[in-house]
Amino acid sequence: MDTATLAAENVLVVALVDPRGEALETWAPGAHVDIRIPAGQIRQYSLCGDPSDTRSWRIAVLLEEKSRGGSRYFHEQVVKGSEIEVGAPRNNFPLVAGGSYRLVAGGIGITPLLPMLGELERRGADWRLYYGGRARRRMAFLPELARHPDRVRVLPEDTEGLLPVDDVVAELDADSRLYCCGPEPLLAATERAFAARGVGTLHIERFRPRQLDGLDGGEAEQRDFDVLLASSGRRVRVRAGQSVLDALDRAGLDVPSSCREGTCASCETTVLDGEVDHRDSVLSQEERATGSTMMICVSRAHSERLTLDI
Repeated sequence: MDTATLAAENVLVVALVDPRGEALETWAPGAHVDIRIPAGQIRQYSLCGDPSDTRSWRIAVLLEEKSRGGSRYFHEQVVKGSEIEVGAPRNNFPLVAGGSYRLVAGGIGITPLLPMLGELERRGADWRLYYGGRARRRMAFLPELARHPDRVRVLPEDTEGLLPVDDVVAELDADSRLYCCGPEPLLAATERAFAARGVGTLHIERFRPRQLDGLDGGEAEQRDFDVLLASSGRRVRVRAGQSVLDALDRAGLDVPSSCREGTCASCETTVLDGEVDHRDSVLSQEERATGSTMMICVSRAHSERLTLDI
């Protein structure tokens, strides 16, 4: 770790560098990295710096009121020179081609969207960012965003109210791309507004597992089912209340995984046959409808058996 500075109240910006001074892997806007904290837990943080900078990666960490260990570790223990175990960048939130872009950020949800602005400027794209937070003092990167006064609306909740997601969605046309990241109430409100209009394409990034109730019609039933491993023909029983990943672990199979919450996509697995009960926070509605992949750490089966490309 190279530097750590406060960018807003309770928001710590950390610059990560290779201790040997070597160049870091390249990445694209929307990417995140896995970071292992001393307790052994793994947390995901969006890269929010300049993708062309191969000497350092920048992340921002909000000190959460109910920290699960990651944010408190960074705010209370990390200092210049601390060694941190960091994985390679992965991108579940890529900036895809479109005619126009609307970006909605709530609080620390600004982090994956920030690198997109430079890329959209480079493309000469039509874009607008709507950035909300509880109060202005708690909203990071405002000086950087001030470079785009005609394209960025900063809307602190204590003076401006909630972000106007209905108005933002009303701006979309068939070739628009709407990107949204932030707390669950904002994401849910954006999904509802988008579903009601049904124009353009919605891209959501979640830092926490999505709520199954409401949009997905409630909890799916829990029951046993089988997983067939295509490479060997081996059959593994997945019990009620057990994840596919846990069942494979117990069967002695080493499958890549990280968050075990359905948010990082490290365990995404190709489905060759069967109907998936998707419970992840990564795949779009269109991707879930195809049933071609699943996050085996949380998703289950509607059918009696799933055949996986393992």
